[in-house]
Amino acid sequence: MTRRLIVLATLVALLIAAAIAELALGAVKVPPGEVLDILFGSGKAGPNHQIVESLRLPRTVEALVVGAALGVAGAILQGALANPLASPDVIGVTGGSGFGAILIIVLFPEKIALLPIGALFFGLLAAALVFAFAWTGRNRGAIAKVVLAGIAMLSLFTAGTTGLLAAFPEKAPSAIFFLAGGLTSSGWENLETTWPYFLVGAILVAFLIRPLDRLALGDDVAASLGSRPQLIRLGAAVAAAFLAAASAAIAGLLAFLGLVVPHVVRMAGKTSSQTFVVPASALGGAALLAGADTLARTVRSPVELPVGPFMVILGVPVFLWLLRRAL
Repeated sequence: MTRRLIVLATLVALLIAAAIAELALGAVKVPPGEVLDILFGSGKAGPNHQIVESLRLPRTVEALVVGAALGVAGAILQGALANPLASPDVIGVTGGSGFGAILIIVLFPEKIALLPIGALFFGLLAAALVFAFAWTGRNRGAIAKVVLAGIAMLSLFTAGTTGLLAAFPEKAPSAIFFLAGGLTSSGWENLETTWPYFLVGAILVAFLIRPLDRLALGDDVAASLGSRPQLIRLGAAVAAAFLAAASAAIAGLLAFLGLVVPHVVRMAGKTSSQTFVVPASALGGAALLAGADTLARTVRSPVELPVGPFMVILGVPVFLWLLRRAL
């Protein structure tokens, strides 16, 4: 318990540091003390106040929400499917969201405001198709069926995305930022569209934490304790679909965060209990994405780069290190 509390306290400290860095650093540097004054309402009016409050604060909140959502989505999928490689890709959400966004960019560029809706709709559609296949026929809800159906949906929607870009190559530059994954400083509009989906996913996760711990004991034991393993897995997949689709609608396709963060917190806390892993993954995911976005904004300032490649650069070495220790 002491170790877990230390890990959680460390993650909270990293989260606060990453959030302050996100607000303070950029083309215009604002002293951390002034950032805190602005946040608490005692800062002086001026350019720095406008930069922090109108441009950087919405982006920081988006980074924290999306990072936490992807971390939690990965954690509950890995717990539900007993698969350390599980992530939102497994249930097809990433591929579906990418296709929905590119469809809007390519065919309806004059309605670009609908991009989050397109990403949400097709991300949830992809997950629904996975569920429909995995929970029908023989071995309903079997882990292998979920994983294989997810791989099939990911391949299908990825092929659709590639086909759209090949058919309309002149629109490809507009799609690169979404495919690479990145945050913008456009204000609160994206969160106004997606917050209900984050809320639904978070509520489902809250109800699933203890059932997922029972599921870790094995299907037979979980069933003897009054749980329904297949229903738990379905609920976890639905919750992850809402969280991942809403995240993709805001930040595009971000790889590795939902895969790596739960591994790291499990190793740090030396426990697979979802009571610890889920909140720790939320804190770790939020801190990681905020830190990576700060790096993306500042490494070639004033040019802002997509955050997705930085997530891969940070995630691949950690993932390979985890594989080396585990296998």
